[in-house]
Amino acid sequence: MPSVDTARFLADLYTLREIGRFKTGVHRPTFTPEDMESRRWLCARLEECGLTATIDGIGNVFGRHPGPGPHLLAGSHIESQNEAGWLDGALGVISALALARSGLAVDVMAFADEEGHYGGFIGSRSFIGQLEEAEIDRLTNRTHGKPLRQALAEAGLTGLPRIQVEPGRYRGFLEMHIEQGTQLEAADRQIGVVTGIVAIRQFRLVVEGMQDHAGGTTMAERRDAGLTAVRLLAAIDAEFPRVCGPRSTWTTGRITLEPGAPSIIPGRAEVLFQLRDVDMAVIARMEAALAALVQEANRRERCTVRLEPVTLSIPAPCDPGFQAALAAAAEEFAPGRWTHMPSGAGHDAQYLAQVMPAAMLFVPSISGISHHWAEDTKDEDLAMGLRVLAGGAARILAQ
Repeated sequence: MPSVDTARFLADLYTLREIGRFKTGVHRPTFTPEDMESRRWLCARLEECGLTATIDGIGNVFGRHPGPGPHLLAGSHIESQNEAGWLDGALGVISALALARSGLAVDVMAFADEEGHYGGFIGSRSFIGQLEEAEIDRLTNRTHGKPLRQALAEAGLTGLPRIQVEPGRYRGFLEMHIEQGTQLEAADRQIGVVTGIVAIRQFRLVVEGMQDHAGGTTMAERRDAGLTAVRLLAAIDAEFPRVCGPRSTWTTGRITLEPGAPSIIPGRAEVLFQLRDVDMAVIARMEAALAALVQEANRRERCTVRLEPVTLSIPAPCDPGFQAALAAAAEEFAPGRWTHMPSGAGHDAQYLAQVMPAAMLFVPSISGISHHWAEDTKDEDLAMGLRVLAGGAARILAQ
């Protein structure tokens, strides 16, 4: 088993936390000066442990191990959500750095924009050859609308080649992450060996009504797009428990009313709606129920509703052999304090799983908090996660 330096690992995590610090978390949106500072800091750390470090044309940071194979690829991302946590993504990158520092034949990757400021998983999709130049031309920032091309130019990345996966180099991919939920903490477990990553199905519900005067138009005459949207969402929330699975989730992330004034009846409503599960049969039931509810709304309401798919990912099961290696390491280092569990969040690993075996390891999140500056995990759980990750990586490389 490799000897991992948990003290240095924790010190690196805490140092990275200071770049873009916000309260007890960080604010490092993709391609901001703070994000690029963190990428340059990571390159220096990779070079210190003998890897060749490169930032590519989409912002991916790649640390290449110089020795002979077989190799593993490990990592995650280091940009953050706005005013968010210090471990989401960063933990996977710094744990990969620690594996490389221990002498394991590991390449390290910090993928760009897993958090979706400019698009969905553009770094990992670029690495596996799924990001076309035309899509880069189209993408803009979800918060302020800046074109991705402009952001890349301002970050000094224009004209740099985009690194793509080298066929035959890797046994597979490993990613360590905080759970972003309460299952481990509630069960007093230190480690979660991930069985699979959920499908995320995102839709746009567009409701067309009639903009009109809030005082002069009687209630009987109104075609209020806002009320139709609210009634539809309430119907979804009532119906989904009858068709969902035990770990299904559904979320209304945004409701936009137009024109958005207090004295004007909304003539249009746009809803971003998302559902998640690891089982495609469950996903199919939920999508069928959603379509039926939209159809019923169009029969009952005075407004029309349109259901538009936005992103339709599929579940990514983790490699059984990699799971077994991580489980064996978990039993060695944390006997009786680990469990198998699915991931309710999306991760870069789900894209790497399309081209190589992949697996994930979870450590607890205090109170389940994530995507918020109060996100945290105990140092002893972070250190345990690294020991188990290293033990699993060593077993995989020895196969």
